[in-house]
Parts: sequence; structure tokens; C-alpha cells
Amino acid sequence: MGILGVDIGGTNIRVGLIENGGLVRVESLGIRKNGALEEIMGDVISTIKKFDNDEILGMGIGVPSVVDVEKGIVYDVQNIPSWKEVHLKKILERKFKIPVYVNNDANCFAVGEKYFGKVKKYRNLIGLIIGTGLGAGVIVNNQLYSGNNCGAGEFGMIPFKDKTYEYYCSGQFFTNEFRKSGEELLAGAEKGNRSALKIFNNYGSNLGEAIKMIMYAVDPEVIVLGGSVSKSYKFFEKGMWKSIKSFAYAKSVSKIKIEVSKIKHIAILGAAALYLDAIGDNLLRKSKV
Repeated sequence: MGILGVDIGGTNIRVGLIENGGLVRVESLGIRKNGALEEIMGDVISTIKKFDNDEILGMGIGVPSVVDVEKGIVYDVQNIPSWKEVHLKKILERKFKIPVYVNNDANCFAVGEKYFGKVKKYRNLIGLIIGTGLGAGVIVNNQLYSGNNCGAGEFGMIPFKDKTYEYYCSGQFFTNEFRKSGEELLAGAEKGNRSALKIFNNYGSNLGEAIKMIMYAVDPEVIVLGGSVSKSYKFFEKGMWKSIKSFAYAKSVSKIKIEVSKIKHIAILGAAALYLDAIGDNLLRKSKV
């Protein structure tokens, strides 16, 4: 028996089967971005059908959108114009006769790290995605906290300097301020380019300020970083910690842990972990993924 993790991303539908704490199989299908609601839903269903439904206990689905977690409704899905309001949970539970849990991709990242990553031992953590945007999932007392409107963890929307934390703490900082992509700057930093190294140091300083804000608001034990920008961690780590060390409470600084995600297929695993989080099942927490 296993569970399914379904990642509905901007370009692909990916479904993975988790058994005995590990990801054993993945199926994927490209998304028809301009397809009608029913067409894309048909693609999701056909991809799920590639797995033996009789052997599936339940599934979790991660979507880059606003989600009514209780009802499993997704709104305004990124890169899928026809998905303005989709009752995903109801449709799939009727079709497959198994429990379905739906949440946004940042929350899936956090709960996936909790169940399958290096932060299993912590009760209170933040999963912080630093990519084209800045998103976060919040784990409190070993359970995902989504908030009343699935808005918990939207730290990127909080004002910072003359804009928001997302502007200064995601890949937007590189493209908007320096007209370069994070990938370009990483390539330069790897070669010792002084300009690129200075930019990453400035970026780290900004991210450190965001982390201090999170520490004041949530006081987690650990923050795990994911997303494309996290691949440059060694170049912004110093600037980040310099900012964090100015936090008002020295004891908190000495205790906070910052980790970088290394898990392959974290989006699929995170979606599957929604099921584990919902049923309070500790069985798969000993995963060796």
C-alpha cells in the first residue's frame, strides 16, 4: 500500500508513488497551458490512473495557487489561465474514492522537508522557498499550519525598505536591480567575479533581515531553504549570518539552524506528505529518501 504525491506545476503534472518511506515511481505529463479546465483535469486524472488505485491509501496535491484547504478548492493557478476556481478535492475524491488533500506549493515544501528531509527531529520549522518569489510553509508542533485562508507564511508580501521582502530576497533582486539572472551571477561567483560576489553578499544581507523578521514572528527551531536561489547558498551565507547576528536576542541566534534542501522530487514528496500530516501518521517519518 502507498500514497500518491501530485505536483501540478507551471509546466508539468507529476505524480509519484511513495511506499515504505521512499519514492518508487514517477509519471509526468506536460501541461497544456491554454487548455480548458476540463482538458487539464482530464490530464491530471489520466496521469493518476497510471497507478493501481486499489493499492493507494490517499493522495496529496500541491498547486501554485491560493487554496481553500478545508474544501480543497484552488484559485487562479499560476500558468493555467482556465483554472480560476477548481474544486479539486471533490472531483478527485469522487473519481478515485480515496482521501485527497490539497495545499499550495510552499506549504508542501515545508511539510515534505518535515517528513522526508533532514529536519525531521524538529517540531517547529519554516520551509522557505527562494526562487522567482519568496514563499514559506510553517510547521508548528509537528503539524503544518496553513492559517485561516491558506495565507500563513506569506512573509514575502511584508513591506521591506521601499518594496517588499520578496523583491529583495528572491531572484527578483538580481533581475530588477542588476539585470542579471541568478544563474548568471552564480556562474560568475564560481569564477571569483568580484561584482557577482558583492551582489550575493548584499542579497545575503537582505535575506538575513527576512530571517530575523521570521524569527520575531514565529521563533522556529530551524529554517530550511529551497528554490533555485538556495543553490548559491555558499556565496550569500556570510552576508546572511551577519544580518542574523544583529537579532535582539543572542540566545536565539545561537540556537537557530539554517539548512539547505537537498531532496530530489521534493514537490512530489511534499504533496504526498499532506496525507501524512492530515492523518498524523508517523510511519513514514523514518524515510530514507
